[in-house]
Amino acid sequence: MTPGKSPHFATTHWSIVVSAGQTPSPDSRRALASLCEAYWQPLYAYARRRVPDFNEAQDLTQAFFAELLEKNYVGSATPERGRFRAFLLTAFKHFLSKQWEKAKAQKRGGGRAPI
Repeated sequence: MTPGKSPHFATTHWSIVVSAGQTPSPDSRRALASLCEAYWQPLYAYARRRVPDFNEAQDLTQAFFAELLEKNYVGSATPERGRFRAFLLTAFKHFLSKQWEKAKAQKRGGGRAPI
C-alpha cells in the first residue's frame, strides 16, 4: 500500500465529480486527477481481495482507470443515482467481470477437432 493512501473509499463532493466529467479543461483535469488519486488504492484493495497475484490486480486497476478516462464514465455519474463510490465500484465490478470472461473464453472452435 502506498504510504498515506487509504484502502477505504473516501467521500467525494459531487462538485468534483461534475467538474471531472465535463469537457477537457485545466479544472476538469485537476478534478480527474483528484478522483483517480483518491480511488485508485480502494479499487486496488478490492481487486487484491479477488485476484491472488498483486501484479495482475495492479494491471486490472490501471486498465480500469484507463477505460474510465477514455470513455468518460465519470461524465455519466449523477447525484440522483447515489454515491459516487457506489457508481465507481459497480463500474469496476462490471469491468472485472468482463476481463475474467475474456480470459476464460475459448478460442476458435473451443478445442474441438475441425471437420
